[in-house]
Amino acid sequence: MENIRNIGFIAHIDAGKTTVTERVLFFTGRTYKVGSVDEGTAVMDWMPQEQERGITITSAATAVFWKDHQLNIIDTPGHVDFTAEVERSLRVLDGAIVIFDAVAGVQPQSETVWRQANRYGVPRIAFVNKMERVGSDFLRAIETINKRLEANAFPIQLPIGEEGNFTGFFDLIELKAWYYHGDEPVEPVEGNTPEGMENQIAQWREHLIEKVAEVDDQVLEKYLEGQEISVEELNNGLRKGTLANSIVPVLCGAALKHKGIQPLLNAIVKYLPSPSDVPPVDGEDPNTGEVIQRAPDLSDPFSAIAFKVAVDPYVGRLTYIRAYSGTMKAGSAVYNATKGHRERISRVVIMHSDKREEVEDIQAGHIYGVIGLKDTFTGDTICAQDSQVVLEPPQFPSPVISVSVEPRSQADQEKLEEALRKLAEEDPTFLVRYDRETGQTLISGMGELHLEVLVDRMKREFNVQANVGKPRVAYRETITKPIRVEGRFVRQSGGRGQFGHVWLEIEPLERTGGYVFENKIVGGVVPREYIPAVDSGVKEAMDNGVLAGYPVVDMKVALVDGSFHPVDSSEIAFKIAGSMALKEGLQKGRSILLEPYMQFEVTTPAEFLGDVLGDLNSRRARVMQVEGEGEYQYIRGTIPLGETFGYTTTLRSLTQGRASQSMEFSSYEQVPEAMAQQLLVKV
Repeated sequence: MENIRNIGFIAHIDAGKTTVTERVLFFTGRTYKVGSVDEGTAVMDWMPQEQERGITITSAATAVFWKDHQLNIIDTPGHVDFTAEVERSLRVLDGAIVIFDAVAGVQPQSETVWRQANRYGVPRIAFVNKMERVGSDFLRAIETINKRLEANAFPIQLPIGEEGNFTGFFDLIELKAWYYHGDEPVEPVEGNTPEGMENQIAQWREHLIEKVAEVDDQVLEKYLEGQEISVEELNNGLRKGTLANSIVPVLCGAALKHKGIQPLLNAIVKYLPSPSDVPPVDGEDPNTGEVIQRAPDLSDPFSAIAFKVAVDPYVGRLTYIRAYSGTMKAGSAVYNATKGHRERISRVVIMHSDKREEVEDIQAGHIYGVIGLKDTFTGDTICAQDSQVVLEPPQFPSPVISVSVEPRSQADQEKLEEALRKLAEEDPTFLVRYDRETGQTLISGMGELHLEVLVDRMKREFNVQANVGKPRVAYRETITKPIRVEGRFVRQSGGRGQFGHVWLEIEPLERTGGYVFENKIVGGVVPREYIPAVDSGVKEAMDNGVLAGYPVVDMKVALVDGSFHPVDSSEIAFKIAGSMALKEGLQKGRSILLEPYMQFEVTTPAEFLGDVLGDLNSRRARVMQVEGEGEYQYIRGTIPLGETFGYTTTLRSLTQGRASQSMEFSSYEQVPEAMAQQLLVKV
């Protein structure tokens, strides 16, 4: 197990994740020909949509071998619309390589993936890519990592040459210079230290030792005594600091020119954790709620988490799992502890992009694809039935954009429903719901590109012809003042009636506060068995607000009083009473509309800055920062999602196609009064 590395490549879109992964596949002997993203021949971008657009859409898994170590690799998307792929991958990975553009440094999506890695405590190393580009600056890129990401990142290599003259690197640990001759995929060759770099090398070597001394007492002791520190001691200290998430070693390279890949592979093996370096995973007993730990040990009871579901055209439903403890043979029955039922694993495979290699059993510490699980979805835990545990599932953001979809013909109706069901099973950020008022089927996702790709997949993979409506913003409703309301449901129709009576106190919560239900009943005025029904009724009523039928968010509901009838009271009566009380509370609590705001970064040549700012102001954007760097200006701020449809096209026309932008969901904020009135008139 010490020789396994479960790692992922994460970064902003276009930083070069897939290009790096393709070189890794080539240098480890997994492929015999280097794939190209631009030519659509990248092994890891196997979907037609990925090859056409030149971007990664779905995370792809593979396994390679380097110096007696097995590297289970996941290549993730960089586009914000597919952030769920990064989220679910980081949940199951032990380490990550964060790739940065040597010209741009930290970009908006770099910050997002960094935060996601922080959330799951994933140790990482950084790789500054594209060193051959004009304007590349290795040390400035590291500066942006430390400044914007609040990381403790420092170089363990220094580049030799700049931009088009980038020819190799100086290893600050072994104090050796390595050169690449030409742009062919070859091994680096050791050479002489370049003249004029001596001072820079001495300065950064000293810096490296100081940083390692902060996390390793043995190195600190030798450093203070002025003793020579060996390569092995430095490497051990770097590994210790990386595993503790207190330091981030930084390497450099130019993946497109095949430079820097072998040292990166060596760093993965040296510094990133094996499954046995990771602490035991916490779970809970589904029956008692007790905390249970599962160690990465083959002798522990079997446990694994499903982190992705895909529909494979050849084998059907394929579930990706990460095994945390124990072993399990193919053909065995397992227990889905999340759902509470048995499943059977018919086959086990190791994935290589869209190819499969069959194996006989599952072993702790590895990532597999399994076939045969019919009712196991993303986030579900499978385990041995006699030793049940539920592991923490990944958390996904809520969809922010919706479109209506309808079949072109009656014959397509059933096929459409089936396609939407399968796509929703695969993607936890893709939601399908039927709007009874309009009679439309609405699909929701993380952005225009996300929905565009899913509709394209419907047509190609499921052969469904559908008409798609214009994008709609996923508005929300909330209350603005605390209120106390009564809900009373009484029905008499001869024989046994229905009686439910509750008093609720409802108060607004801060943004992203979600929904909180509190039971404040004393003296049994509402029997304990009816309280979950009140909660359920409130939740049901929150699905449709009173202003325009949008879901209600960010409020606390306390059940404070009520009464019951010994014969007529029932769960359904209290559920309806709770629902009635909430509807009245929304009327009296001064409900308002909320709209999603996106955090944006626009990169534009300085000559177009005025036009771009003017356009952003007309879209109700709040510009927080304008920063110049060379001939480019970086504009950062927030903008309402409803104002961003078609923005990329407008930006290109304003800047002769030279500007670029990226966005990610930020928060929900109140819709201005005048605009809210217009929206409500439309409804």
